[in-house]
Amino acid sequence: MTDPIADYLTRLRNAVNAGHRVVDIPSSNIKKEMTKILFEKGYILNYKFEEDKVQGNIKIALKYHPKTKVSAITKLERVSKPGLRKYSASAEMPRVINGLGIAIVSTSKGVMTDKEARNENVGGEVLCYVY
Repeated sequence: MTDPIADYLTRLRNAVNAGHRVVDIPSSNIKKEMTKILFEKGYILNYKFEEDKVQGNIKIALKYHPKTKVSAITKLERVSKPGLRKYSASAEMPRVINGLGIAIVSTSKGVMTDKEARNENVGGEVLCYVY
């Protein structure tokens, strides 16, 4: 696997499209941070980190509207790819759907949302858009 973040997003996207309640994803530190951000911003219901001997797993409970069964995640879009990295300064940090969505950014101060990066005045690699 050459792009683990794209694999993470694809697994989430496929689980949402199939209507699954829980999805298992192989763990890494950046995926754990992205999962925490998705939970804090209300895109997922809950998560659990399972530690194994080698890699570990992330169990993510997806969030749906109780009556209409529509997912909280409408779209997951990978921005920076291994073949073409996308970096952004704090002043030019992208706004997803005019602030309704989030951009997950990897900065020197850790993984955070576009709004937090603007407040901290740091730039970094724009990993993905979520809305």
